[in-house]
Amino acid sequence: MSAAYATFGLAPAMRAGGVLANGVFQVHRDFVDFIVDGRPLLFQLSDLDAVSPLASDVPPAIFTAQVRSLLLEADAPLPGGRYVIYGCPDCADLACGAVTAAIARDGDDYIWQDFAWQTDEHADLELNGYHGIGPFRFQGDEYRAALGSLLREAAEAPRRRVLLVGARVALLARLAAALRTIGVGADITDDVDGVPADELRAYGAVAFGRAVGEEQRAGIRRAFTDAGVDVTYVDGLAPIVPLLVAQIEHALDRSPLDRRRLTRLVAADGEAGVEVTSPCRVQLTAYRLDRLYRTHTHEVFDGVLEPGRHRIPLDAKAVKGEAFVVARTSGSVLVEPMAR
Repeated sequence: MSAAYATFGLAPAMRAGGVLANGVFQVHRDFVDFIVDGRPLLFQLSDLDAVSPLASDVPPAIFTAQVRSLLLEADAPLPGGRYVIYGCPDCADLACGAVTAAIARDGDDYIWQDFAWQTDEHADLELNGYHGIGPFRFQGDEYRAALGSLLREAAEAPRRRVLLVGARVALLARLAAALRTIGVGADITDDVDGVPADELRAYGAVAFGRAVGEEQRAGIRRAFTDAGVDVTYVDGLAPIVPLLVAQIEHALDRSPLDRRRLTRLVAADGEAGVEVTSPCRVQLTAYRLDRLYRTHTHEVFDGVLEPGRHRIPLDAKAVKGEAFVVARTSGSVLVEPMAR
């Protein structure tokens, strides 16, 4: 086999969950992505909504089995020495489609090749092969060190829990219900005095409603600081549940900035500025409040963008008055108020 050496690594990644504009809940998934030559392998597959088998929410025994499988310490799960590299984020069923590759040893090296889209046990490389990807030859020491670290150390689980602080209890209850539906735990409070540090460590973010005063905010921040807990603080932009869910999803994203597809969102002068690092589908949704504080939702863009910066015009009616724009890809979400 002949192939130039490629570097191999791992990095945390996510498939962003959330409440979509049509009311559908999209499940959030945290997973470990494969980094080939310094870039997520998933990015080379264009607009693919998928996760690797190394997901944080699978049982530990299954996670360990997946790692050992990639180390070729177990038989290949598919004919032809093929392994699932990325699968359906909702059910992991091969029938939904998966990216597979043949993995083999060549001396001390590991080689990934013959990438394909597969929906049953047998891959058709002519029809469904990713002909522009691979083969990749990885040095054995580097490859084993990266995957072996997942077996030696239990990675710190992402704190998928948020503390909600606000005056509108009914709104907070709806927000908590929506967050729980996408796998984010949520609790409602107005005071954390006397809460043990161990309990505060369960939270990855604290979300403040617009009516929460500075004194109350300072007291809660002080409690987390005294407990030695580093959390992300979210200032709720408006009493709109899907908008708040998007803000919290962004706050809980622990993936490195240079490994995200969606890296920039600006909303001003009747247009949205979006920057992406690889070809991907981007959805833009505008939310606005009218003078009676009723919510209006507008789908303003849904399409595949090439890498780079893009300027997308926004319908004037969609961003009239107090408005906000949410940008989503399969891996991240950004939120911005409409600047005037």
